[in-house]
Amino acid sequence: MMTVAGLAASLLWQLPSSAAFADDLEKVHPHIARQLSVEKKTLQDILPRFTFNSGRHFEYPDAVRGIYVTGHSAGGSKFNDLVKLIDSTDLNAMVIDVKDDWGQITYKLPKDSPFAHLGQNYIHDPKEMLDVLEEKQIYPIARIVVFKDSTLPKTRPDLSFKDGKKIWVNGRGESFVNPFLKEVWDYNVDIAIEAAKLGFQEIQFDYVRFPEGFENRDTQLKYGLGHYKDSKEDNVQKRVHAVTDFVAYAKEKLAQYGVKVSVDIFGYTATLPEAPGIGQNFSKISENVDVISSMIYPSHWTSYFGITKPDLEPYKLVREYAKLENAKLKELKSPPVSRPWLQDFTASYLGAGNYQVYGKEQVEAQIKALYDEGIDEYLLWNAGNKYSPNVDYTPEKK
Repeated sequence: MMTVAGLAASLLWQLPSSAAFADDLEKVHPHIARQLSVEKKTLQDILPRFTFNSGRHFEYPDAVRGIYVTGHSAGGSKFNDLVKLIDSTDLNAMVIDVKDDWGQITYKLPKDSPFAHLGQNYIHDPKEMLDVLEEKQIYPIARIVVFKDSTLPKTRPDLSFKDGKKIWVNGRGESFVNPFLKEVWDYNVDIAIEAAKLGFQEIQFDYVRFPEGFENRDTQLKYGLGHYKDSKEDNVQKRVHAVTDFVAYAKEKLAQYGVKVSVDIFGYTATLPEAPGIGQNFSKISENVDVISSMIYPSHWTSYFGITKPDLEPYKLVREYAKLENAKLKELKSPPVSRPWLQDFTASYLGAGNYQVYGKEQVEAQIKALYDEGIDEYLLWNAGNKYSPNVDYTPEKK
């Protein structure tokens, strides 16, 4: 006699996906559904799990030490320079834009791809690029900018926020799409799946949040609430759940592609129970990812940790933050890897007396601060991908 598991698995061909199978199981084969209920099992417990193999092989480094790379840099002459930088130092990873800050995909996709219209020719041959990274064993991370997206609203204004009859934009002229809507989730997850199929070993989701200051306009703008419409929670908790639920959903959907999932998050969220406007809860997001990457650039803080001018004290700022984050992560049952974003740029916009020129000394100070608190992984941010020369990327620990 065929087992319940065997019968269920044999029937997968009838439906387009195991998710659809789960939805329709009780209608199609109620006896299987009843047996699963008796055994207190779900389809996920019994069905063979499909795992996609891109054919590429990357060893996870001893600890990820990476740099940010734009699509233009990855597809231009600067790519060779950045490969040489990694090859000649203790750096070992690249975070490469796949879906950028404007919602464009940084390489051309096949014409039959639903995302073909988003593809730009920044990275002329992404497969060749990954060939180089694989040969050099440079760990490739695909950066996907999620809810900040000025492209999708042009054709789907219903997926964005409207100010009257117009798409709402922030002070920098940027649009956001609506985190409450599952269609927006699927749109971004499907792009991430394309990157995983290409051979990226990790998907890093950025801008996993509502627009800054959203708490001041949440009742003024027009937007859908999706399945959160009937929730009795206040607007803050609805936003927190939408953001957290997206992360959990994305991780589940990407599991069969064998990639790690990381999320960029504002560093200050670790200092709060949750950031009320943008919907980021540090602990809840951390529970649903493999890696948490807090953006802790000294220039982006005000008077935190008793430091009045954080940009001038990178070691102290980063170490104080690391202490706080470590304490928060220890509260979790299965904490993710901590891999903060560090500053390798000069924040002259802070004005005279509030900033310093960042270079070897300042970058090493931040790395050392993390090491002194037991954090070995980090990423370096420079929007122009110009990284300080002669940096020791593995300064000796105390």
